[in-house]
Parts: sequence; structure tokens; C-alpha cells
Amino acid sequence: MDKKLKEVFPNFGDLERDYKNYYFIKLLLSSDYFDVANKPKGVLPFHQYKTHIATAIEEHLYESAYYSSSNDGSHLHFTVSEAHQNQFENSVNIAKIKVEKESGVKINVSYSYQNKNTDTIAVDWNNNPFRDENEKLVFRPGGHGALIENLNHLEADIIFIKNIDNVVQKRIESIALYKKALAGILVELQQQIFGFLDEIEHSNEDKLKEILIFAQNNLNIERLDDFQKYTLENKINYIKSILDRPIRVCGMVKNEGEPGGGPFWVWDSKGNLSLQIVETSQVDLANANQAKILADATHFNPVDLVCGIRNHKNEKFDLTQFVDHTGGFIVEKDRNGRTLRGYELPGLWNGAMAKWTTVFVEVPLITFNPVKTVNDLLKPAHQPQ
Repeated sequence: MDKKLKEVFPNFGDLERDYKNYYFIKLLLSSDYFDVANKPKGVLPFHQYKTHIATAIEEHLYESAYYSSSNDGSHLHFTVSEAHQNQFENSVNIAKIKVEKESGVKINVSYSYQNKNTDTIAVDWNNNPFRDENEKLVFRPGGHGALIENLNHLEADIIFIKNIDNVVQKRIESIALYKKALAGILVELQQQIFGFLDEIEHSNEDKLKEILIFAQNNLNIERLDDFQKYTLENKINYIKSILDRPIRVCGMVKNEGEPGGGPFWVWDSKGNLSLQIVETSQVDLANANQAKILADATHFNPVDLVCGIRNHKNEKFDLTQFVDHTGGFIVEKDRNGRTLRGYELPGLWNGAMAKWTTVFVEVPLITFNPVKTVNDLLKPAHQPQ
């Protein structure tokens, strides 16, 4: 960078600091030079080490090898913009050689795009179809809730989900410990639930009571008031319906003011109570009681999920059957000085997983190291060891 600055601006060394900063940023962002403004976060220089500078992609490769490998192999999946896949592949190919040599783990990397069929039509302020400068209808991506389809196509037993920017190497031992702990909780729950589902057909009333108590105490599922009035067949069907679902164990950190969602109890339109991850945009801030509940939230969702997507017969769930389709978002965006409105699908860890079996687990703040702005890279966790 320094060499390029002096090449483009021969008198760079003589400039005042403000001018140096301006030309540095201009060179960094300009499409004629480093074009950082148009590159995905995963391929940008992230962490500086004594021997090299690592991208977020390289850090994810290390994490994958560290806690999600089996039989000297690991599978890592990136959902990317189609326009950026080549950049991802180039970065992955460079990093894989180094990481596989150091870890002894072969890393299999795959990619997917957000399905364009999930794009939604934009409207203007009067809810008329929004048209661009060429009078063509404008469609917008359906948001990360559309990625439930990508998740549905993965061939896996257990899936770890996290954001591309939440990676550091200097805390990898602690981070891996808690990732494995979340996965351990998931596997233990699966074993208990699968066991119940395997024997439920032959269960007596006492066994059903035991299963129901487990669902209440371990899965936070409310017991129906009139459950005892059900016939044995209907009791069995009800218990099947609450147990035979995909499972997610969600790591939660203490709330320190980061923007995003958190863990809450939520009543649905039918009066059913369940654990959900709720974003600020889903809360009626005009309602003083709702605003207070949000303000008093003790924990925050760092997108630290471990998911079990197979049933007790080792069949993949159809994840699209567990979406709360009423949980979408209306967003307002600017396009060339004009305001448009768009509909985004229920968020991946909000409405798209609303009908999953959900467990929240507190994890320490050291596992959460997001980079939402470039200044976040100045925080201790992202500085050289």
C-alpha cells in the first residue's frame, strides 16, 4: 500500500497528515486501485501476523480444522454473492495450502448463492410497484431468511452457523471449547429425544408423563392445560409433534449494547409460548412495555448456532416446513435518492427457525468478536499476538 501511494502520488511523503489520510482512503476504496469498497468482507485483509496477513476466510479454515473436523476431514460452506465467488475461491485456495499443512486436516469447501426466486418486488411509498430509471420493476433479495433453503440442501448431520467476520485465532482454544460444548449439548438432546421417539409407539401413560416433563424442563415447551383429556393416541401424536423437529442450540453472550437480536419468550398468534431470537425491528417500540422488555434484555444473539437437521430415523428434515411465514420484515431503502419499501423473509435465526426445538446457552464474551466497522479491527482480540 505504501509503495502504491508513493507511486501514484510522488510527493506523498511531503503531504500533511489529513491529505495523507484522504489519499490513503481514496486509493483503498477506489475501483481503479484496491477496490476495497466493492469486495466482500471475507477476502479483505483482517489480521496481521509476523509472517503474513490473514483474511477472515483463512481464519474460518483454521476454526473448521480446529473444532469441526472428523477423520482428518472438515466441511466448510460459504453462502456468497455469485459475483464474488471467484474472489472467495482464490482466497480459499491460497489459505487451504497453509492451513491443511499446519493442521493435518483436509478441508472441503463448498458454496451456494441466495436463490433469486426468493427475491421480492419493491414498492414505492404508496405501495405501487417501484420502477428503476429504465421503467423496469425492481426486485430485492429476500434477506438472510432466504438462506433456509441453502441450509436445507446441505448434506450434514450437525451444522455450525456463524458470521464471516466473527473470527480470531488468538482465542481459538477457548472458542473451540465452547463450540464443542454447544455441540455436546445438541448431541445429548438428540440422543434423549430420539430415544423417546423410537419407543413412543409402545409407551404407556407413565412413560408419556416422563417425556412431557422432559419437554417442559429441558426444551422449555409448555404443557397443554387439557392434555390429560386427550386420548392415548392423541397424546402420542401431540408429543411426536413437539419432539420431532430440527434442533438448534444457540450460544448467547451478555448484552453490552451491540446492535442485533436477543433471546426472548414469544407468544404466537395462537397463544403458544416459545423461545425465539428477536430482532429490534420486530419489537413495537411505541409500546412502552415492549420497549422496556427490550431495554432490560440481559443477553444478545451473536449468531452462534449449532443445528441438528436430521430426525430419529436419520432422515433430513424439510426445514422449509418449520418457518413462521408471518415473521417477515418491511424495510425502507434509498435508491438513487428515491425511497422504496421491500419485504424481507423471516430472518434465518428468527422466523425461518421459529418452529425448531430451541435451547439457549450462555457463552462468554470472548467467543464474540464481530467486525462491523473497520475500527473493530483495532480491538484487542483482533490485534497481533
